Amino acid sequence: MYEDFKATDRWSGEELHCRWRANVVAIATRHADAVDIRFDVSGRPVWIAMPCLAWVEQKKRTGHTITDSLAAQAAGRYLKKAIESGYDYGREMYTMTIEEVLEQVEAVLREAGHTSNLPYLVPLDDAQPQV
Repeated sequence: MYEDFKATDRWSGEELHCRWRANVVAIATRHADAVDIRFDVSGRPVWIAMPCLAWVEQKKRTGHTITDSLAAQAAGRYLKKAIESGYDYGREMYTMTIEEVLEQVEAVLREAGHTSNLPYLVPLDDAQPQV
């Protein structure tokens, strides 16, 4: 779905290859109450910051939690839409609102049908240390 996809930049027409790399709790790295989802976009790092309160709100509204895989898919869907709509391409970090996170989560779940249908987040071979 959105862990490894291509998107066409609205302004340049360039096809960009986007690959999920990591989910990082930003409290330790940026002192932010967020989860940062890292993608490589044609070799360039791009981060999608998702506020932790979105996890709380999702649980309140639906009784279900946002899994790591679901967060990555929602961030990837958001990134794809941002690129295709021409939303300030070239940024290193995008910050989602709580409502944007919940909208993307809902859209991913509609597409997938259930979290059990989401692809596993497997670290890519080139991200593994060589022994």
